[in-house]
Amino acid sequence: MDIVRFPDSEAVASAIRDDEPLMAVITFDGSKAVAAPLDEAVEHHILLMKAGYKDTDIDRFFRIVFDRSGADWTFVCPPDYKDIPFKDKRIRAFYRDGLGVIGDFLQEMGYITGINIPKRYSRHLDVLSEDVY
Repeated sequence: MDIVRFPDSEAVASAIRDDEPLMAVITFDGSKAVAAPLDEAVEHHILLMKAGYKDTDIDRFFRIVFDRSGADWTFVCPPDYKDIPFKDKRIRAFYRDGLGVIGDFLQEMGYITGINIPKRYSRHLDVLSEDVY
């Protein structure tokens, strides 16, 4: 995975040392990521623009905010994810893929921590639990 550290490696290393929150965007295929201290990036679409992407590319990335206590995943599955037409199958694939790609990213950054989906995003997971009951 090619990880761009923004604004530079030292700023990211300093945030890691001080356990300051960081923000990251990670391509769906896990080949590229951009990480920055949260105060530097502010929002995921701003981080993308600072890294040379269009802010409209946001739906091509997994989005997290993380520190040693955990990683919060902004769980928003694009309607065209992998061109899967059925919402339940699409969300299931997004969830499975995200856990793997985000986990790999965190490990490469030196973090062994849980991945949390904040309540405001967990409503999308209701589709997955409907099949269980």
